[in-house]
Amino acid sequence: MSFDFNYDTETWLQFFKDKWLFLLIALIVLFIVVRIVKTVVKWLVVVVIIAAVIVYSGYSLEDLKSIGSTIGTKVAESVKQEAVSAMAGEAKDAKYTSNGDGTFTITTKNLELVGTPGDNEVKVSFRGTSLGKWKIDDTIQSLIDQAKKNV
Repeated sequence: MSFDFNYDTETWLQFFKDKWLFLLIALIVLFIVVRIVKTVVKWLVVVVIIAAVIVYSGYSLEDLKSIGSTIGTKVAESVKQEAVSAMAGEAKDAKYTSNGDGTFTITTKNLELVGTPGDNEVKVSFRGTSLGKWKIDDTIQSLIDQAKKNV
């Protein structure tokens, strides 16, 4: 996974060459704080030092938010892709259960889908973690159909 920091390798190398003394001092101070201070204050000091290094390096809060957002999006896409792959691979073992409230539940080793017949969305959980509501596409529909056949 690569991150777009809007800087090339040469920029980073130049930054480390120019600021090596500052970074070394910050690292030594962090080491001393972590070794000596044994309270919550230690972590506050660590966060302040890291924030100072980040601010001194030229990143703005908007840059950090952008990086965090990009990472979150990539993780979500990765989990969704893994869930879709599990749907395809686990369809033969899927179990269809008709619930008393008019909904149905489909379970496999890693997935759980809960929906209402006729709706175009289902609630998807992957390995016990809710992934929210997904529109029923061909992959989900084939899982539903296969689970009904497995009954």
